[in-house]
Amino acid sequence: MLKTLDSALKVLKMFTREKPVWGGRELANELGMNHTNIYRILETFEKNRFITKDEVTKKYSLGYATWELGIIMYESLNIQKLIRPILEQLMEKTGESIFLTILDRDEAVTLEVLEPENKVKFSVSAGSRAPLYVGASYRSILAFLPEEFVESVIEIGLVKYTKTTMTDPDILRAELEKIREQGWAESQSEYTEDVIALAVPLFDDKEIIGSLTVSGPVYRMSDENIQKYLPQLKEARDEVAQVIQRYQLKFKA
Repeated sequence: MLKTLDSALKVLKMFTREKPVWGGRELANELGMNHTNIYRILETFEKNRFITKDEVTKKYSLGYATWELGIIMYESLNIQKLIRPILEQLMEKTGESIFLTILDRDEAVTLEVLEPENKVKFSVSAGSRAPLYVGASYRSILAFLPEEFVESVIEIGLVKYTKTTMTDPDILRAELEKIREQGWAESQSEYTEDVIALAVPLFDDKEIIGSLTVSGPVYRMSDENIQKYLPQLKEARDEVAQVIQRYQLKFKA
């Protein structure tokens, strides 16, 4: 791998939803890179419109060229035409928020978010990323990945996002086994307070590629509703899987 290109891509990937703006020296310190090299990389990205510089603050954020590539990639997946109608039907049936999450190497990214009108909205949005052990959307994916991968996730460290985030390795392993046995995952307030999420794994030719989730506030997600939503969630998941296979859509990197 070309060292300069690798460094440049690491810089670009630092611009996330959680931290979309960086100063040059701040980036250099965070990445442990030479300040001069960082500024050369930033200038090159700026020249090609992948990054833009605020002339007042002298800080950097993503540019329109990055957005254009993202739009091209998103449209190539045919989500709007082929998959979104299925998610919309599920949202109408449940009256709750629906998330399509896709595995991207050692993380998961929220690819599509549908939220009903006139109801509480969540902080999760399209493009959001999270570790694979946090919450139902992500754990329902982790449960079907190789044991070696699971152990590598645990070895890196389990960060507590809320007081109920699952960070005990033994409890996590037991939960993953439970998910494999019952075929679905549930979480409460692990990533966002006072929210319950139900998720089912999404496969492409028996290979795990993501998950489908229905999520709502604790006061609406009663046991009765959970039991009603699960069959609807699984049915929608199966429809999405059929579309992926029929049209040979490629989600996994």
